[in-house]
Amino acid sequence: MKRIMVAFVFFVALLGLWELAAQSGRWSPVLFPSARSVGQYLWGALLDGTLTEAILVTLKRLLVGYAIGVVIGLPLGLLTSASQVLEDTLGSLALGLQTLPSVCWVPLALLWFGQTEAAMLFVVVMGTVWSVIIATNYGARTIPPIYARAARTMGSSGLHLWIRVMLPASLPFLVSGMKQGWAFAWRSLMAAEIFVTILTGFGLGQLLHYGRELQAMDQVIGAMAVIVLIGLLADRILFSPWERFLYRRWGTNVGL
Repeated sequence: MKRIMVAFVFFVALLGLWELAAQSGRWSPVLFPSARSVGQYLWGALLDGTLTEAILVTLKRLLVGYAIGVVIGLPLGLLTSASQVLEDTLGSLALGLQTLPSVCWVPLALLWFGQTEAAMLFVVVMGTVWSVIIATNYGARTIPPIYARAARTMGSSGLHLWIRVMLPASLPFLVSGMKQGWAFAWRSLMAAEIFVTILTGFGLGQLLHYGRELQAMDQVIGAMAVIVLIGLLADRILFSPWERFLYRRWGTNVGL
């Protein structure tokens, strides 16, 4: 409760400083809108359904692409950790492609899939899968070898060893990798939505793009604030509880 109050006071003070800076007259309202005008835009966009629809469209694309990336990345990461040949080939490829900025996938997606939802999903998957592969590979390789030897002594081998021993033991690393993959998926989707315009749905990236086209800075900042808020909520609701549980379960961080 105390942490929530501290965060609330901090953000209220931040909004107050923002409003004072906007009202000082030192910047043009077109380039630096006040917190009140951004709030008015967000409230109006909520009332007419524009913001709600954009959030739903973006979250649908994000969740589908992220799920596909995790489903592909987990088994590939486990396979990479089990073979030095795959480590030197697929592991190196994943490490190299993870450093590639997400926006670089957009031209390729447009050439392959055109202005379609498939292009959006492709960019999100490419932003997710490499982080998951690297995290899974790293997590499996950092497991103490005694775990595998003990499991083999008790009769475990093959797929059973990986699913029942290696995968659970690497879960703390996997959750961190999935969290990183989520962040990369967010960035990839925003890049795709800004550059790919399709009629099947306008997401938060399109709100950013059209705000720039219309020179509506309140719309741009409002969309950015919503993106940040969704990212914070996802971390608090989806990943932080799992991280705390796993750290306590494995005894790696008692203070969480």
